[in-house]
Amino acid sequence: MSLRRVRAEALKLGTRCGLMAASLLLTVVATVVIELILLLLHATDPEKHRIVGGISHFNDGVYSLTQLATVAAVLVGATAGAGDLAAGFFRQLVVTGRPRASLFGARIPGGLVVLLPMTAAAYAVLALFSFVVPGDKATPSVPLLVEAGLWFELCIAVMFLLALGLASLLGSRATTIGILAGLQLLVTPLVQGLHNPGVGAESVLGLALWRLAPDELLNGAPPGHLSESLAAALVVIAVWMASAVGLGAWRTVTRDA
Repeated sequence: MSLRRVRAEALKLGTRCGLMAASLLLTVVATVVIELILLLLHATDPEKHRIVGGISHFNDGVYSLTQLATVAAVLVGATAGAGDLAAGFFRQLVVTGRPRASLFGARIPGGLVVLLPMTAAAYAVLALFSFVVPGDKATPSVPLLVEAGLWFELCIAVMFLLALGLASLLGSRATTIGILAGLQLLVTPLVQGLHNPGVGAESVLGLALWRLAPDELLNGAPPGHLSESLAAALVVIAVWMASAVGLGAWRTVTRDA
């Protein structure tokens, strides 16, 4: 896998105006708009609308931003995995003699280069607003900001890889987006909301990711958050990633041109 191929993959994604617009709306723009609305409401009626800044606001904001940003990750990952097939470029890439495994491998850093800066910018906006009008509420500490930021970017990268692998396997962006959107927005919150999720709930990727979150953020997580061990959460994430990337790479190598 060469740097040139990585740049080519990043360029293909970056020049998709619709994809970039949707991703920015779900990350940076959504964060700015929500924070400005909350700030305006608090300024007009501080007794009715809660304070804008503080650690409680930060915890709630990270959870909301994670939900939105993972949708952007799915969009980018699904496009990276199945975009060439949908556009009819896959055959042209294969006939040039480029190794298929290298083509698939370049999509990983190429997509992350496009996606992670957007989500990092959205997180920076959220962190900044957490210090606005904090009142008597504690503000997030520097260690919490760093740990939460790294965890947030890990969640985004994991969802991107999951979407990339599934889209490469299925060869369809729409199907991939539908499946993963349902998993992230319906299944995971539903299981999180259960007080007794039952056997097998530990295998839900979203719950395993939340197990890695800083302790301060877990106070803002939905009730019913599983108390699985850290090692078990890491195993669950590793299995999901290995399965998605492995199957995606296999299908890319064996797919008929």
